[in-house]
Amino acid sequence: MRVAIAGAGLAGLACAKYLVDAGHTPIILERRDVLGGLVAAWKDEDGDWYETGLHVFFGAYPNMLQLFKELGIEDRLQWKEHTLIFNQPEKPGTYSRFDVPDIPAPINVIVSILRNNDMLTWEQKIRFAVGLLPAIVRGQQYVEKMDKYSLLEWLEKQGVDERVNSDIFVAASKALTFIDPDEVSATVPLTALNRFLQERYGSKVAFLDGSPTERLCQPMVDYITERGGEVHLNSPLKEILLNEDNSVRGFLMRGLNGAEDETITADIYVSAMSVDPLKVMMPQPWKEIEFFQKLEGLEGVPVINIHLWFDRKMTDIDQLLFSRSSLLSVYADMSNTCKEYADPNKSMLELVLAPAEKWISKSEDEILDATMSELTKLFPKHFSGDDRAKLLKYKVVKTPRSVYKATPGCQACRPDQKTPIPNFYLAGSYTMQKYLGSMEGAVLSGKLAAEAITKDYPPKTKTKSAYDSKAIAIKS
Repeated sequence: MRVAIAGAGLAGLACAKYLVDAGHTPIILERRDVLGGLVAAWKDEDGDWYETGLHVFFGAYPNMLQLFKELGIEDRLQWKEHTLIFNQPEKPGTYSRFDVPDIPAPINVIVSILRNNDMLTWEQKIRFAVGLLPAIVRGQQYVEKMDKYSLLEWLEKQGVDERVNSDIFVAASKALTFIDPDEVSATVPLTALNRFLQERYGSKVAFLDGSPTERLCQPMVDYITERGGEVHLNSPLKEILLNEDNSVRGFLMRGLNGAEDETITADIYVSAMSVDPLKVMMPQPWKEIEFFQKLEGLEGVPVINIHLWFDRKMTDIDQLLFSRSSLLSVYADMSNTCKEYADPNKSMLELVLAPAEKWISKSEDEILDATMSELTKLFPKHFSGDDRAKLLKYKVVKTPRSVYKATPGCQACRPDQKTPIPNFYLAGSYTMQKYLGSMEGAVLSGKLAAEAITKDYPPKTKTKSAYDSKAIAIKS
């Protein structure tokens, strides 16, 4: 069957990939001129890449890793040393490491915590372990029930003291969800911790060897188009057209550059948009349906990604770093971590500003000034004396609505991929799947949507698409 998919992010691309595997013909319609959605990347006037976020891959991402394998691009993941590295604000320019030994889980993570004496005392380590015990012993079902608490409330309930929160969970919460522990649902970090504690390499990190757009999204497009699917950029959805029974009649596509609007028809339709634009596009009759009404409880969280190019090497650390800054979440020197961005003499720092709600409306100059102020604390030796590091250029990428804001109670608002509308499905990390708002969650959601479609509509003989005559060829 012909399946029209609105959105060429990871969810839409994954959905299309698994649909062609099942024998369907997906047609992806992307409003922008770039692939990737929330993992999009662009080249500047110098040929340097800048991205929507600092995208790292964990060993606890089974669906993502399987996708790399199926695409034959596993070698594009650059796996780093199995460790978590935190800045120490009280000792500027120094780091605290949780080195994870290569032994079975969960002993490996426990050993890494016990070995670290920089951040936690033995009393705090014991309280930390005792506090996490219910989540470990009682499993994911318990973790899901904890959605009624914020992470901070849950930590207090377990008797975990404030320093464990300030030293570890503030950094982890901002890295996972872009919000602080007093806002985030306890379910989110506890889910991640369960994965890290249950899988030997769950917390091991990899970076792509280049931009996500070229090194991950483009191979997905090639895979889809080689098997009869289509991908169309610059194809913005204007309206979801309905039949009298409220099923989808077509996607009305907005004409660009003076062109007329056009209706694209298919057998099945998928929204792989983020939850916020989906709510804007929602047809009025659907707003009366409880399934769609629950979406009002979800909204995207603002995210700001900052790229700074310097005239020298700021660090030789080839790893993700937790800033433990009130302003910044995580960062990395991409000249060390990414093959395509490599430079032996200069650094390109990529940093995530979080929480970003108060900053998203501020100017780039204001954001840069605040970031540079924080960097003087992270890299004091490079910003003191006469020979100070020089900022060569910068890019600020604002995403006003990124992954859904995972506050307490949101789990009940997350929809299944199968909707009450018989020919309409959802894909996106906000939909119900166990990996929450993440790249893994996006890929899994697309996979689940494709499985639901194939179960409801077993593939038949492929038919010709209305877009065949003007399909856009996307080359690497």
